[in-house]
Amino acid sequence: MEALGINLPLLIAQIVCFGGLLAILWRFAYKPVMNMLDARSEKIEESLAAGEIVVQQAREAEIAYKEKIKEAAAQSQIIIDRASKTGEEIRLKAIEEAKEEAAIVVSRAREEITREKEETISALRKEYADLVALAASKVIGKSLDKKAHEALIDDVLAESISLRKN
Repeated sequence: MEALGINLPLLIAQIVCFGGLLAILWRFAYKPVMNMLDARSEKIEESLAAGEIVVQQAREAEIAYKEKIKEAAAQSQIIIDRASKTGEEIRLKAIEEAKEEAAIVVSRAREEITREKEETISALRKEYADLVALAASKVIGKSLDKKAHEALIDDVLAESISLRKN
């Protein structure tokens, strides 16, 4: 082997040194590095699992958020419907009250008209009676007493009413 340039004792010494170095590295470097890589791998797997849990929780929170938005929209629509219904009821009530007030005003106006009509008729009767009495006294040439005067007026009015009806 010397012809090949290999020194057998040196080769054996190198193999023994290499084996010893390999055993030392295996014992003190490779195993701790492998343990550290395994621990790191486990941490990464745990982080990925925790990330999946967080993603799932985020999805659930989004679903719950959308549900709450739908509920809020439904509740707001109910409130809007109630407000519309209440507004319509108030409007109808106001219309009804206005009609009642209008009916009262019309009734009062009719009563006032009737009263004024009666007052006017009474005043016209009195004036008519005075004119008739004056005319009668001129025609007859004498003055009538109050009872005769009123009887004459009533007769004339009765005749004028019966003439108007015909």
